[in-house]
Amino acid sequence: MGLKRSPAGQFFSCLTNPTVRLFTIIAGSLAPTIFHPHSFLIYTYGKTLLTPGQRLGFIALPPELPDPQPVRDSLFLSQMVSGYAFPNALLQHALPDLDKLSVSVQHLEEKRDRMVRGLREIGYQVHHPEGTFYLLPKSPWTDDMAFVRLLTEYKIYCLPGSVAELPGYFRISLTANDAMIDRSLSGFARALRARPQAPAAARP
Repeated sequence: MGLKRSPAGQFFSCLTNPTVRLFTIIAGSLAPTIFHPHSFLIYTYGKTLLTPGQRLGFIALPPELPDPQPVRDSLFLSQMVSGYAFPNALLQHALPDLDKLSVSVQHLEEKRDRMVRGLREIGYQVHHPEGTFYLLPKSPWTDDMAFVRLLTEYKIYCLPGSVAELPGYFRISLTANDAMIDRSLSGFARALRARPQAPAAARP
């Protein structure tokens, strides 16, 4: 993988998130920051500890990056204008303890295999991911937003693919516990048997 210059003579930066390497079956991957000076390494404890709502992590720039100060200034500004995107003091003080924690990748793989197998047996089309704690099944309805709303009736809460520029799919988080995963399969089966509701006729 190489870097190319833009027509204006500027380098395109390479972004890498090594977090998912902790959940991947394929070993031997290396961060591009080792090879490319124009790169960023983004790390988040929220994902490594399966708590994506907690915003704690860092962005590392390689020492070989030419003129890094404008990049640092831009990163700082983006944190300010995006709503003061800084970790709270409690999380910062807890960082030494959080750094020692880890999740069971084997258990995560077992939940992935259980969910993929169960959904496929029901009739869903779903991939078998190698390095994430999400599943991305194909929505049986064209309107994935409507199908996700239907799932809430069975106490199943997913992310419609349309909000992530993936219309026709929906995302399932494997951070749920075993009992929640097993309980959800009957709801997924009932939702698959349901027919899309026709849109309401407009009033004259």
